[in-house]
Amino acid sequence: MTTAQDIFGISSKSAFKDAALDVFKYQFENNSVYRSFCDLLYKHPSDINTISDIPFLPIEFFKTHEVISNRNTIEKTFTSSGTTGTLTSKHFITDLTLYEKSFRRGFKHFYGDIEDYVVLALLPSYLERKGSSLIYMVNDFIKHSKHPESGFYLDNHKELAEQIQALEAKNQKTLLIGVSFALLELVETYNFQCKHTIVMETGGMKGRRKEIIRTELHEILNKGFGVNHIQSEYGMTELLSQAYSKGNGVFECPPWMSVLTRDTEDALSIQSINKTGGLNIIDLANINSCAFIATQDLGKVYNDGTFEVIGRFDHSDIRGCNLMAL
Repeated sequence: MTTAQDIFGISSKSAFKDAALDVFKYQFENNSVYRSFCDLLYKHPSDINTISDIPFLPIEFFKTHEVISNRNTIEKTFTSSGTTGTLTSKHFITDLTLYEKSFRRGFKHFYGDIEDYVVLALLPSYLERKGSSLIYMVNDFIKHSKHPESGFYLDNHKELAEQIQALEAKNQKTLLIGVSFALLELVETYNFQCKHTIVMETGGMKGRRKEIIRTELHEILNKGFGVNHIQSEYGMTELLSQAYSKGNGVFECPPWMSVLTRDTEDALSIQSINKTGGLNIIDLANINSCAFIATQDLGKVYNDGTFEVIGRFDHSDIRGCNLMAL
């Protein structure tokens, strides 16, 4: 059986494939929701020889079912944001250390030691609700940055602007991570020339601003912060791993995560690279829930394994897969 230690030690495509097939077999046998889904598709481990053969569970199941692959005590429940009256996703976590290992190692893989950064978090819409996995991750970053200047900000933009400028004056490496609408509000009042600050947006206007396309958003933020590239974090409640973009909206996964695309009209058909389709995510850190998720995001995967998010499906249910009534 593949263990968490094995997952975070993956260093090749063949090792990833072997681990993915092993985790699929484990979850088929231990996750009743995923097993029922696979049974409806007549998919059995004996039929699965490649990653593209693995069934991907529609992400909506996290709104209606307990997606768990063991019987251990639930340590924490992460919930998605949602408008009043809508169902929210619930990700039941039976081992928080897995999440912590995943986001700590993922960040280090792309950016180095978090201890080297002051972490400034502008995440008001997330701070104002309970159960955010993003807040859990960023709070851990703040604690482990070991810089007294690190912290969360709500609407105190003046204080944040002064802090950014003071850190820039000291040539201090800084990570400013914020939700899109809040970063826009900040640069509408203040202008910066950031040479030592990574500006990272987590996406989403969350109903606070008119949605704009990524290129327009990044153009405004590039100018406002005085940087060449706005960086991005791609994660979600239902995942324990994050992909990162260092510019131009092209994301890269850590070694234990991978993205494929499916046909928008046939949810069970995996597409070749360079074609727009629904994003299917393999997150092997999700060994205790479901590691194979069909998201509602549309995107494109490239030859080198990087991917781009182009948009979302027009309606809530993923087309071509009417297997929700388990």
